[in-house]
Amino acid sequence: MKHNRIIYIISIVGLAALLLMLNITSPTEIGPFGVLLFFTTVYIVTFGITAILLQSFSRIAFKKTSQRPKDYLYSAVLAFGPIMLLMARSFGAINLWTISLIVFFIILAEFLVMKRA
Repeated sequence: MKHNRIIYIISIVGLAALLLMLNITSPTEIGPFGVLLFFTTVYIVTFGITAILLQSFSRIAFKKTSQRPKDYLYSAVLAFGPIMLLMARSFGAINLWTISLIVFFIILAEFLVMKRA
């Protein structure tokens, strides 16, 4: 239960940093470190959102009250999907083929977590 609070707090701090970054700077003046910080904060926020969604889904569907460590791994893999979509968008390569490859990668990584962890 304590892990949930830490994830929520870090996600809220990441969201605040992301909103601050989006309102204060522009992509041309932020530099390479700022781009890395942007993608990191987006990942932190999406990890928090996916952890919340997975926890609520497991409470509704499976009647579980707490999350297993494996559920956090599922959330971490699933949270990387929007990052890959943002990177593909920055390259200008969003099409059906790219989206299907990203979905395939997420499914493959989730399968690996299911088998290994």
